[in-house]
Amino acid sequence: MYVRKSSEGEDRQVQSIPDQIRLLTKRAEDLGIRVIEIIEESKSAKSPYARPLFTRMVERIEEGEAEGILCWEFNRLSRNSVDSGKLQWLLQQGTLKSILTVSREYKPDDNALLLSVESGSANQFILDLKKGVRRGLNSKLEKGDAPIMAPLGYENTKIEVRGENYIIVDPERFSIVRRIWDLMLTGSYTPPQILELANNEWGLRTRKTKRKGGKPISRSTIYRILTDPFYAGLFVYRGETHQGNHTPMITLDEFDRVQLLLGREGRPRPKTHLFAYTGIMRCGECDSAITATERIKFNKEENRLKTYSYYHCTRRKQGTNCSQRKYIPVENLEEQIERKIMGMTILPEFKDWALEILKAEHGQETEDRTKLYESQQSALTELFKQLDRVVDLHIRELIEEAEYIKRRKELKEKITLLEAKLSDTSSRAKEWIDLTERTFNFACYAHLNFLNGDLQTKKEILTALGQNFVLKDGEILISPNSWFVPLIEIYPEIEAEYKRSEPTKDVGSATYSSTLDALRPVMRARPDLNRQPPP
Repeated sequence: MYVRKSSEGEDRQVQSIPDQIRLLTKRAEDLGIRVIEIIEESKSAKSPYARPLFTRMVERIEEGEAEGILCWEFNRLSRNSVDSGKLQWLLQQGTLKSILTVSREYKPDDNALLLSVESGSANQFILDLKKGVRRGLNSKLEKGDAPIMAPLGYENTKIEVRGENYIIVDPERFSIVRRIWDLMLTGSYTPPQILELANNEWGLRTRKTKRKGGKPISRSTIYRILTDPFYAGLFVYRGETHQGNHTPMITLDEFDRVQLLLGREGRPRPKTHLFAYTGIMRCGECDSAITATERIKFNKEENRLKTYSYYHCTRRKQGTNCSQRKYIPVENLEEQIERKIMGMTILPEFKDWALEILKAEHGQETEDRTKLYESQQSALTELFKQLDRVVDLHIRELIEEAEYIKRRKELKEKITLLEAKLSDTSSRAKEWIDLTERTFNFACYAHLNFLNGDLQTKKEILTALGQNFVLKDGEILISPNSWFVPLIEIYPEIEAEYKRSEPTKDVGSATYSSTLDALRPVMRARPDLNRQPPP
């Protein structure tokens, strides 16, 4: 006699094992069947090779100890195709002469289709149940309900509707478990010391259930509490970390600090590190990319854990033996960038005054360029007339085909070249002063914006400074963009002239003239219109 009832949902409506034994014993007596052993097993039949007593029973039947099996229903014997196939094969071979249930009997000479349908139905029940359970679990995960046993300090609700249970605060233990975290966060207590206090002074006991509980917590329990992200609002299910909707006991930062105090790596969740200067710098020795790393250290002066960022060479270029192993603190790197920005920073008063002078000069230049534009436009009109005359000569067959092709090509090339110059004259007359103003604005306020900006702002300011950012021997090297070269090379002289003259809006002609002379190098090195100006 084989009787089985698992603890899983599939068996909620199945008779208990004692009831199965009682009813099957009566059926055996009525039919005059001698039962050599009653085998009781409390395991699920959904997977093969998972029931040692069932496996041993089949082996004994194959050895000839018994000729049949008495069970409540066929699904008590199997809910998977492997075990069902084994039983069907034993019936077909005659080794097993009968499988007797409370409702029918299966024999070797029966239609094999009947037993196949029965076993297939039992197997399909498990498949459907698995799908339903998976849907329910996925729904709970999406809602943030952890489908797990609640850890100490929490408890599972006891709602009769299956799948509707969730985890709530255990009012008796929640505050005590929080004290465990508080003591650990001080950094002055070890887990064994906290364990002693929790058990002997606070009277903490495990949650009482029908079979166990109500006892002092163990050493493994205290470590399980201090490493479980559930207390920080997360939960791990099937190897994946999910955000829970239960009431967190601690913050994620507190959880991280405890992991560091325990010598662990920290929170078991994806981390996103944001670094301002990765992706734009390369190693000055091996040309590998420069990356950044975070380190958490205990700061004695501030008496707390602090996060530090360092930049270093990835050394990923094959065939190189890079010696750049120094880690550069981000503070060191930003000090260098700040010095470079200050080297091209101009006074706000100078910016406004210099732009007035440049705009005045721009008025004269615009007049000159207008004359040039008119001259170029006149030349272009003449070229089109010449092209029309050549076409007319060709139509009237007054010139040979080869001569016509040659002269048309020459004229079209001249027209194309002159049109480009004409467009350049038209656009640059206005754009150069706009770009100069943007450059001056950037040079005036970049330092302040760098000091107060976020990571993205700092990255934009750095990339506007130049190109070919190289880090070598702890120093950052930058090739400045063309529009900053005059400021770097000539501005100190211009500023000195500006301060000597102490100009006002009513600037004298002599001061205007001397300052304009100083500014001419900047004007001659106007930003390249084909490149991106500073933001």
